[in-house]
Amino acid sequence: MLKFLKGVVAGSVTGLKDLPYNIGEPYSSAWGSWTHHRGTSKEDDSPVSVFSLSGSTAQDGHLAAGRNGVKRLRTVRHPNILSFLHSTEAETFDGSTARVTIYIVTEPVMPLSEKIKELGLEGTQRDEYYAWGLHQIAKAVSFLNNDCKLVHGNVCLASVVVTQTLDWKLHAFDVLSEFDGNNASSGPMLQYEWLVGSQYKPMELLKSDWAAVRKSPPWAIDSWGLGCLIYELFSGMKLVKTEELRNTACIPKSLLPDYQRLLSSMPSRRLNTSKLIENSEYFQNKLVDTIRFMEILNLKDSVEKDSFFRKLPNLAEQLPRQIVLKKFLPLLASALEFGSAAAPALTALLKMGSWLSTKEFSVKVLPTIVKLFASNDRAMRVGLLQHIDQYGDSLPANIVDEQVYPHVATGFSDTSAFLRELTLKSMLVLAPKLSQRTISGSLLKHLSKLQVDEEPAIRTNTTILLGNIASYLNEGTRKRVLLNAFTVRALRDTFSPARGAGVMALCATSSYYDMTEIATRILPNVIVLTIDPDSDVRSKAFQAVDQFLQIVKQYHEKMSAGETPEEAGVGIPSLSGNASLLGWAMSSLTLKGKPSEPTPVTPATSGTPLTPASSNLSSGMESMATERMIEAQASSITDLGGPASPTSTDGWGEIENGMREEFESDKDGWDDVEPLEESKPFPALVNIQAAQKRPPVSHLKPQVTNLRPKSTAKMVKDDSDDLWGSIAAPVPKTMTKPLNVNTAADDDDPWAAIAAPPPTTKAKPLSAVGGGRAAKPAPKLGAQRISRTSSSGM
Repeated sequence: MLKFLKGVVAGSVTGLKDLPYNIGEPYSSAWGSWTHHRGTSKEDDSPVSVFSLSGSTAQDGHLAAGRNGVKRLRTVRHPNILSFLHSTEAETFDGSTARVTIYIVTEPVMPLSEKIKELGLEGTQRDEYYAWGLHQIAKAVSFLNNDCKLVHGNVCLASVVVTQTLDWKLHAFDVLSEFDGNNASSGPMLQYEWLVGSQYKPMELLKSDWAAVRKSPPWAIDSWGLGCLIYELFSGMKLVKTEELRNTACIPKSLLPDYQRLLSSMPSRRLNTSKLIENSEYFQNKLVDTIRFMEILNLKDSVEKDSFFRKLPNLAEQLPRQIVLKKFLPLLASALEFGSAAAPALTALLKMGSWLSTKEFSVKVLPTIVKLFASNDRAMRVGLLQHIDQYGDSLPANIVDEQVYPHVATGFSDTSAFLRELTLKSMLVLAPKLSQRTISGSLLKHLSKLQVDEEPAIRTNTTILLGNIASYLNEGTRKRVLLNAFTVRALRDTFSPARGAGVMALCATSSYYDMTEIATRILPNVIVLTIDPDSDVRSKAFQAVDQFLQIVKQYHEKMSAGETPEEAGVGIPSLSGNASLLGWAMSSLTLKGKPSEPTPVTPATSGTPLTPASSNLSSGMESMATERMIEAQASSITDLGGPASPTSTDGWGEIENGMREEFESDKDGWDDVEPLEESKPFPALVNIQAAQKRPPVSHLKPQVTNLRPKSTAKMVKDDSDDLWGSIAAPVPKTMTKPLNVNTAADDDDPWAAIAAPPPTTKAKPLSAVGGGRAAKPAPKLGAQRISRTSSSGM
């Protein structure tokens, strides 16, 4: 056959040169005189199957039957009949001898006998797969006999092929003919019945008793053929003699009664294939039921769909793995993509996808997932974000930046705190794949809002996320964002875990700060937390102080050795604690399903459980409200603040690296937060002493303590252009200042410079106007006007 193909390519060809398909290697088996080849499309290299049949002359009987098969296959369409794509005839010359070859191009399929060997199924899984395949062939035969009044004439193992999705399809239509039961002619009803082997013919066809054939039901011949197919399938051998059909030892007991009725010696008593599909106990198994449910998914209601998809992940483990991957996975992906599947189906899709190789996952699953991000179904978005760690690494960076992130970013401003937190956590996976423009122009704006979110755990997670994605920010952005996010906001948060997260984030990003920032901004702000009411925050503060002091000591040693400040600040090794701190932050973000406690952030070695804000954060705040004295002390410590930066620009205003113009036009939400300033810098010790001299006010503050974070009261009123206006302590300061606080201490308070001014006399005229309404001036003026009018009239 290979020599023939070479001759086709090398010799003069008529028709084959116009065939838009490449012909590949043949399979070892095919029906009749046909040869089954692998093939590909010349246009897009997609796989196809090519069937070829050769004859010596144009009047060859095999060629005539082949042309009948081509015509029938082109016109008969059914989901369980082989799909026709193209056909042509080619004439080749081998010397003086001419040969005609018919080519049929179909969807890519494989002979059933070879596919069974390849799958290697055994036991229950084999029986379930055979049941599904026989169910499909029975539907195809029923369609031909009952709906089209056609007789296939040669149903057997060789006439069945298997698609890439492991569906069985009927082909070999060379003998196919109309059933003319009303014709009184004694001539043959099947013109090409001589192509059928005698072992596959029922007795009336073997004797060419066409009168008996015409009196029989339309399904009589093909029901017999279906019985032959069942025998060959379960015996594992090709049928040689008709007598072998009596050996029923290999036939499943649940199928045996139907098998015997299919092979009845009386044509009129043979089982109709449509009845076989409806009544046979053999077709009632998990695989058949699951596939049939998937195929009519659009007809099911939402309750049935939810119940089915919740059971599907466990059910998929019990079914043959290759059938799940090649049959269920495409059906499930299509159902999700076109909206007929509910959100619980996503769990089953990802579980099936985990059994694929990385390359197959990118081709079969990822395109569907990317399309699902555009869905408006909130339950679908929650499912995608909850399982993002299963597929996030496989997403290409350009797809994330252009197609995935724009849809995910809508969750930052969602009204559901649970969805906001899931969106925040997903950035741990997606942020490394985002471009610098997206990070600076969009992501940081959203994070700036989330750091003053009304839910304390979201504020805490935002700080942790910033610490983790710091390495993906450019130098200019890090200078503007990190210190202000950690020291101005996180360390002064009223929620103790948020303060602890700020301390740990500073430690994890210690390599990004120079000595001036460490000495003037980090250490003064962290040292205050060593007297924090929360023990975990205090312990983390002491760890951070030790870590940053060690960095400063290394700098001092280099300076003492004669190095310049620039040289001394370069090459200081990161401390071993940094890696564990960063790991703590990452593990705390990726923990799922653990309830968060209303306790402060746990030590670095244990990990911080973070949970849906909607359920746990309120309970945490209620627990904190029962300890009002502790809350008041926390507010007191927060109000102490830290010393101002010795310079007017700390990375939030002008940027010395030439990036100012870029960020002026593309702000990230941190630009309107200015560092705290004093007329002159003062040491940290002076600040601590001033805080200690402040008269105790903790016994008064519970009267006005707001259980919600201080920043949330004003956050709602802020404009989108003033994202950071709510972080300063002005509102709490004006509330606590009249409470008999010694004003002398305010002179040393770094927040006094930006505190809200006391009410002025400009507002007094409002009360005067309000009090003047009781004098009724309007009626007096009206009375005078009326008096003048009446006097003139007189």
